[in-house]
Amino acid sequence: MNKSDKIYVSGHRGMVGSAIVRKLEKEGFSNIIYRTSKELDLRNQQAVCDFFEAQKPDYVVLAAAKVGGIHANNAYRADFIYENLMIQANVIHQSYVNKVKKMLFLGSSCIYPKFAPQPLKEESLLTGVLEETNEPYAIAKIAGIKMCESYRLQYGCDFISAMPTNLYGPNDNYDLNNSHVLPALIRKFHTAKKEGSPSVEIWGTGTPKREFLHVDDLADACYYLLQNYSGIELVNIGYGSDLTIRELAEMVKEVVGYKGDLQFNTSKPDGTPRKLMDVQKMAKLGWTASIGLKEGITKVYKENVENVF
Repeated sequence: MNKSDKIYVSGHRGMVGSAIVRKLEKEGFSNIIYRTSKELDLRNQQAVCDFFEAQKPDYVVLAAAKVGGIHANNAYRADFIYENLMIQANVIHQSYVNKVKKMLFLGSSCIYPKFAPQPLKEESLLTGVLEETNEPYAIAKIAGIKMCESYRLQYGCDFISAMPTNLYGPNDNYDLNNSHVLPALIRKFHTAKKEGSPSVEIWGTGTPKREFLHVDDLADACYYLLQNYSGIELVNIGYGSDLTIRELAEMVKEVVGYKGDLQFNTSKPDGTPRKLMDVQKMAKLGWTASIGLKEGITKVYKENVENVF
């Protein structure tokens, strides 16, 4: 990659896209292009065709997606499968048509079967049934991976796929109805502290285990892959260790400085029992995460107390 190369980052206002833009700018890339969803509807085939034809990007990072937590994935199933399939199909196909040098597609750890052996290895893809609550989103992301593979096999396109674990960081979504578990907990504990609430409700039993990666680490990994990887196989990007939702809640409680109790609502779904990524492949390529979880949560909370809450 040359510093003058034109790089299109889709979803640049989202948590992932904005982190990748920050990383590229930090590395000296100045020819970064992006469009808001109002300026370019990636679900619209003709609009995407016109954009690529006019801009002719050298590199593409497909970070745009419709995303959400357990509630959103389960409640808006049709929206999640339709919008993600359309976004991916349009961007991947136009990257081929317009001879993009390299494209990075970003998926999600939910692509793996619900009861796949832990930690989740790349080869576990399509070996079992998916978690029911986010199946439509997962199927859309699996389709994106297979599109990248297929365009590589048929047309020789240098399209690569990376699967991040659960992410957190700047520009996360803190809406309690549509957010993921970590930002939801940060928001809940902050609100409870501010209002003097005696307890905080947490969905599920607290026993499922989750892995979390700061989005700046993800951006660093994506940049590394763009520079160093051109394989057909997808690559996991994770932190390498996990903790229970109860342990996470205790950590967030401590960072926020909340003194009340935790109440686990066991009538709410737990989701997948465990989702730890096997990150050996990425480590062998030469990259590992560097931001510790408590360090990252502390940083995020400080940023959001000042700017969001």
